[in-house]
Parts: sequence; structure tokens; C-alpha cells
Amino acid sequence: VQLQASGGGLVQAGGSLRLSCAGSGHTFSTYGMGWFRQAPGKERDLIAAISGSGDNTYYADSVKGRFTISRDNAKNTMYLQMNSLKPEDTAVYYCAAAYGRVANAPRQKYEYDYWGQGTLVTVSS
Repeated sequence: VQLQASGGGLVQAGGSLRLSCAGSGHTFSTYGMGWFRQAPGKERDLIAAISGSGDNTYYADSVKGRFTISRDNAKNTMYLQMNSLKPEDTAVYYCAAAYGRVANAPRQKYEYDYWGQGTLVTVSS
């Protein structure tokens, strides 16, 4: 599957953005999906994940209650709604796909087989 992330940009602290990740192919629902982010000088960390069915989700503590992951399998697209953004949310955001994770949200980086190109989110104070 090929992934294309979009929706990044510059926003003031307290603002909102919605990221999208469009996938190719006809088997999008067989992939668990995740959003990672990587700030300068830091590792790429998982912040949210969703099962292929969309029934199960996972959030890192740093974004819980502010970010919402969702997917529309009919449109082969995953979303990340980001509210109450903070300067520390500034990073390149990547979407990724984990084959076969239909029932469970993949929580480990090694589970992910495919990666999008990343989209930059900058939150100004």
C-alpha cells in the first residue's frame, strides 16, 4: 500500500489541524494504521493508532484527550484531528500501515510495514 499524508501547516497554540493519510489499493481495511511524529533531534514516536476495522484505538499520553484518530475505509483514508495544539506538538507527522491488524490497533513500531512521506506541523506560541 502507498500512503500520502497531508494537512500539515503552521498554527497558533490552542488551534486545530486535521491531518489526512490517503492509501492506495483495495485492501485498506486489512491494515491497522498509525500516526507517528518526529521532532528535530528526537526519535519517531507513535502517538495514535487504529485497527483496520476502526473499532479499536490507541493514544499516547502526550496527545490523549486532544487528538482523535479515525478512518474511512470506503475512502481509503485515515485522519488525525488535532485540537488544543501546543508548541511541543511541532514535528513532522508520518502515517504508517501495519498489515493484518484488523482487530487491534498496532502499538509497536516494528508492526508497521509501510510509511507515508510525512507532513510538517508547526505550532507557534
